[in-house]
Amino acid sequence: MLDTVVQNMGLLCSRHKRGNQATTEENDQAAEIERRIEQETKAEKHIQKLLLLGAGESGKSTIFKQIKLLFQTGFDERELQSYTSVIHANVYQTIKILHDGAKELGLSEAGSSKYELSVDNKEIGEKLSDIGGRLDYPRLTEELVQDILKVWRDPAIQETYARGNELQVPDCADYFMENLQRLSEANYIPTKEDVLHARVRTTGVVETQFSPVGENKKSGEVYRLYDVGGQRNERRKWIHLFDGVTAVIFCAAISEYDQTLFEDENRNRIMETKELFEWVLKQKCFEKTSFMLFLNKFDIFEKKVSKVPLNVCEWFKDYQPVSTGKQEVEHAYEFVKKKFEELYYQNVTCDHQDRVFKIYRTTALDQKLVKKTFKLVDETLRRRNLFEAGLL
Repeated sequence: MLDTVVQNMGLLCSRHKRGNQATTEENDQAAEIERRIEQETKAEKHIQKLLLLGAGESGKSTIFKQIKLLFQTGFDERELQSYTSVIHANVYQTIKILHDGAKELGLSEAGSSKYELSVDNKEIGEKLSDIGGRLDYPRLTEELVQDILKVWRDPAIQETYARGNELQVPDCADYFMENLQRLSEANYIPTKEDVLHARVRTTGVVETQFSPVGENKKSGEVYRLYDVGGQRNERRKWIHLFDGVTAVIFCAAISEYDQTLFEDENRNRIMETKELFEWVLKQKCFEKTSFMLFLNKFDIFEKKVSKVPLNVCEWFKDYQPVSTGKQEVEHAYEFVKKKFEELYYQNVTCDHQDRVFKIYRTTALDQKLVKKTFKLVDETLRRRNLFEAGLL
């Protein structure tokens, strides 16, 4: 009997000991989880949130890709290869837009034959237009490239391309047409330059984390950049990202003063950008948020402004040219810059006076310029943080 009692007491002690061990392990695990959460929370406090906004086709996504190339590890071979189908699709879509556009322009200008493809190219044009309308595009081959080049070089298509602002011809058209032979090679792997030119409409929200200073995160701020779709149907997804934003980077494609929206061909792109910028400025959650305005696509703007008067856009109707060449380009740019400055200050109340506002001339495809711009943005925001901390 006594042996049984002692044995049972031993079992109870053993169970209690195991129970204590289990409790200790659970407490240690809980403490470790708490420690990690605390570390992550502290780390999050040091991450600056940047929101990349702008209308569709403003160049936001190209800026986003540049960040990956400049301040991260870039694109590995698998990622580069994944762009092959996108680039081939851009080629087919461009030819379809031009082929179908030539037909439309031909109908609108009755009696004019300058938009009519040559007899030899008509059938080829129809075939390529059909391919461009599919959801799945064939890989480019030497044979298809020869067909595309025949249609691209047709005088009717070149006449149509000259009026590309009235259609929805992508900015990458020239670049990809010039590189068609390389794009069709059997072992083709897109270059970084190809990827930057590739056009894919952003849907939803994509984010990335980076430091403009480099790998040594202690030497500069760490930023989390959010890119969202710019088309109208994508903008409802913006709202939930508005809280806790350090700075809004707003992209405005200044070259698009003579173009219309993809989603509304009666709406001028610059007028849409103007109203969108005003709407963003008026958001209450941005009262103390810094604004960085990227006047983007300057490379296209400087080529276009000498050929297409700036005052074709309603917002710029009071523009008066004063010169030619580079001097006129600078004059036109300063006029556009002043318009955006005036728009900003018209929408700033007394409560907003202390927020930072900077304007940068950008070309999203120019890697050196983008790098320089983001270093300037970083410097501005770091000075702002020091000022708010009372250290400046």
